Amino acid sequence: MASRTLETDTALEKAQPSSTQRAKTGGLSAARLTRLHDTLRRHVDSGRLPGLVAAIGRRGAEHVDAIGTLGFDRTAPMQRDTLFRMASVTKMITAVATMILIEECRLRLDDPVDEFLPELANRKVLRTIDSPLDDTVPAKRPITVRDLLTYRSGYGEVGFLSPASPLQRAMTDARLPLSTYYFPGTPDEYLQALGRLPLASQPGERWLYHMSAEILGVLIARASGRPLSAFLRERIFEPLGMKDSGFTVPHAKLDRVATCYQTDFITGEITLLDEARTGLLAQHCPFESGAGDQFVSTADDMLAFGLMVLNQGAYGKERILSRLSVEAMTTDQLTAEQKAASPFFENFWDSRGWGLGVSIVTRRTELAGVPGRYGWDGVFSTSLYMDPHEDMVGLLMAQCRPGALALHPAVLDFWTSAYQAIDD
Repeated sequence: MASRTLETDTALEKAQPSSTQRAKTGGLSAARLTRLHDTLRRHVDSGRLPGLVAAIGRRGAEHVDAIGTLGFDRTAPMQRDTLFRMASVTKMITAVATMILIEECRLRLDDPVDEFLPELANRKVLRTIDSPLDDTVPAKRPITVRDLLTYRSGYGEVGFLSPASPLQRAMTDARLPLSTYYFPGTPDEYLQALGRLPLASQPGERWLYHMSAEILGVLIARASGRPLSAFLRERIFEPLGMKDSGFTVPHAKLDRVATCYQTDFITGEITLLDEARTGLLAQHCPFESGAGDQFVSTADDMLAFGLMVLNQGAYGKERILSRLSVEAMTTDQLTAEQKAASPFFENFWDSRGWGLGVSIVTRRTELAGVPGRYGWDGVFSTSLYMDPHEDMVGLLMAQCRPGALALHPAVLDFWTSAYQAIDD
C-alpha cells in the first residue's frame, strides 16, 4: 500500500476539499488533524506524558505526529523511529503467528495442546474459584488451540474473579499475573509453574485475560521448532519490513527507547518505571512473552503490521495470512453466557466481543465505536485498532502506566480525535 505523510494545509482549512484532495489525504481533514495534534499536545504540556507518537493510515495515506521528548528528563525529541514497550498490543502479533501455523496445518484449532504442551495435560479444575488449591475436579476435556486464542483455556487473570483467592495468591507467588510484571524464568519454567496449579474454570467455560497469550507464545516456539522471536522475525517482521521490532534492543538502539513511567493510583504522582539503559531492555530476555513483556516496536513497524491485517493478510507483495484467516480472527467467538461469566472492565462486554486473539467492537456506543473495528491496547498506553468499515488503522504510542485499571486519557482522546478527523 502506498503511503503519504499528511501535513497541515492552511488552504485546505479554508476550502471544501475536492475529491482529488480527499484521495491524497485519505479523506482526513487537515484542520481536524490540527485539532488532533492540539489535543495530544495538551496531554504533553500538562505533564501527564513527556511525549507520544500518533499515526493514522487511511486509504493509502498516512499521518504521523510525534510530540514531546523521550522522557521528562531527556531533551531528545520523539521520532517516528522511537522504540516503545508495546505490552499487550503484542497479543495480536502472537495471534497472527498462531494462525500462520494453523494455515500450515502444524496446529489445528480444535486439537488438544497436549502434544506440544504436556505440562498442561490432564488438568484439574477448582471446584469453586475460592476453593483451596487441592479442592478440584477433573477437567471435562483437554485445552485446545481455540481455547487459547479465545482466552477460554481456564488460565488467566483470576484477580478479576476473586482477588483474595488461594489461586490468585499462588499465581502471584509464581510471578504469573500482570501485577507481578515480569516473569523471570524461561518458557519451560513458565509452563511448569502453570502446570502445578489448577485451572480457574473448565476449558471453554469463560474468558479470562492474559495468560492464554503467554501459553500461545510457548506453543508457537515448540510447534515451529525455533524460538518465538525467530519465528516472528522470519514469518512476520522481515516480510513487513519491521526492522525495529523484537524482545531485545541492541546496545546501539537503547537511546531510541522512550522512558517508561507509572502513575500512583492514590496520589496521581508520576514516577519512573523503566529506563532502557538501566532497566529490563538492557538485559537478556529469558522469557519471550507472547502477551507482551519486553516486546518493543516503533510506530512505522506497527503501522505496517496494522495495514497488513486491515488488508486481510496482505502487505505489498507479501501475504502473511489468507483473507479467510483474518475474517475468522475478527469474528466474535464468545457466547452471551461466556461474556456474562467473564468480569473485566466495567461495561466492557456491552459493546465488545473477542475473536481469535483480538477484541472486536460489536455495538456503537461512542464516536470511535464502529462495529467490526478490532485491535487491542497495552498497559503502558499503546493502542492499535483496525477499522475495515472506514479503511483505517490508528495507532498511539506512549509510555506511562495509568494509576487505575483503565485506558490513559491520552489514548481515549486520540481515538475521539482520530475519528472526528474523517471528512467524508
